Amino acid sequence: QVQLGESGGGLVQTGDSLRLSCAAFARTFSTYATGWFRQDPGQEREFVAAINWSGANTDYADSVKGRFTISRDNAKNTVYLQMNSLKPEDTAVYYCAARRTSGLHYHMDDYAYWGQGTQVTVSS
Repeated sequence: QVQLGESGGGLVQTGDSLRLSCAAFARTFSTYATGWFRQDPGQEREFVAAINWSGANTDYADSVKGRFTISRDNAKNTVYLQMNSLKPEDTAVYYCAARRTSGLHYHMDDYAYWGQGTQVTVSS
């Protein structure tokens, strides 16, 4: 079992940066692969970034490559999403997810545990 809580969202302007944090409450967080997803009203939840349980391997959606960086600090039970050069298209609720597996996962159905989400709004 693991509980996740996101923070760090807010209202920013185009080109600004934000760092989202996902605090995990688990005894063995280092055994969980994690990911970030985002969702706008009326849209499907889409994959943003993934990281394996050691933090050695990462992957990103094409729309955020070169701008976003996912990382984790298992000693602090925290996963981060650094978002740079933000665009209005990045506006969404961002969710942290976890799965007790070793590899990278890209689909909602791959994850068993989800945070409550944090709102990111990017204005022009």
